[in-house]
Amino acid sequence: MRTLVIETSTTACSVALIDDGAVTARAHDVVGRGHAERLIPMIAELPNGGRADRIIVDCGPGSFTGVRVGIAAARGLALGWGAEIAGFSSLPLIAAAGFADRLTDDIAVIMEGGHGEVFMQAFSADLSPRSDMVSLKPDAALAALAGRRAVGNGVRWLAALDDGLDLTEALPDAASAILLPAALTALAPSPIYGRAPDAKPSVPK
Repeated sequence: MRTLVIETSTTACSVALIDDGAVTARAHDVVGRGHAERLIPMIAELPNGGRADRIIVDCGPGSFTGVRVGIAAARGLALGWGAEIAGFSSLPLIAAAGFADRLTDDIAVIMEGGHGEVFMQAFSADLSPRSDMVSLKPDAALAALAGRRAVGNGVRWLAALDDGLDLTEALPDAASAILLPAALTALAPSPIYGRAPDAKPSVPK
């Protein structure tokens, strides 16, 4: 089964085709806030226009707009192609790439979370979670790190507090989805926000 992977949870925008257990095509670009303009042309540039039997999409946590752009595109293409659709989380995706780069006992993924906070979750080498996903201020994240190696696009917050940490700055890449166990690519294709919304419904007086 050919799988199209869509990843838009950070400033990066990436897509990949996985066929018979191998990445057969990929594209990765740091677009900032330009996901809506870049994603569909990027998919169209893949072999056969990226058409696949299954689509998996990054559901976050990460950029509110980026995540929603990716999920909307995945849902539209799945409907048009009659393809299966499922989701995955950006956190184990980054962890999987980190372990592939250098194997350690565990990794803490640190991602930009907005409002001066970071999303954080620790994983074992088999990608089982060692902690729940949380949104923390950098000083609290540093305390929770407990000496672990950390990867992600939010590690700069910890580097500013302690320059002796084992930190690797990294953006997610759709092609890394090939490293994820099947159970981690079978989430509902709905946003994972990671923190409570800033706006709250008004309460009638």
